[in-house]
Amino acid sequence: MTSFGDRFLGLALFVLAVSYGWVAQQWPPPFGGHEAVGPETFPTILAIILAGSSLYLMFKPDPDAHWPVGRTAGELVGAMVILVLYAFVLETLGFVIATTLAVGSLCWRMGAKPRAAFLVGVISAVSVFLLFNNLLELSLPGGLLEFD
Repeated sequence: MTSFGDRFLGLALFVLAVSYGWVAQQWPPPFGGHEAVGPETFPTILAIILAGSSLYLMFKPDPDAHWPVGRTAGELVGAMVILVLYAFVLETLGFVIATTLAVGSLCWRMGAKPRAAFLVGVISAVSVFLLFNNLLELSLPGGLLEFD
């Protein structure tokens, strides 16, 4: 049963990697045309790493793995749902709002108090947004906070 579980998780993560990579390729090119490093570069790298890891999990499952049951399994499924939703709402809501909600929700589910969890979410989202937009000059989706 454990190798089936690893293979099933590997397949699910592979589907997530392909979906995430596909969504990353749909972002419009930055103003001025395509560059060697654009907004899709980092998500594409993450999708490739996740795809490779999931393929490894499918073809070399751990024979002694013990899968969580009950509440722990539910928390893991909940975390996966949050991450999938994050990928789908990232462009619409924008990086700062979507990341704040995702990081805050995950921190809260790991035991942090809601106020502290979402404060970490806001600080993380704004810090990464400023790092990518200002220092690396890679634009992230502004979403609802974008002013035309």
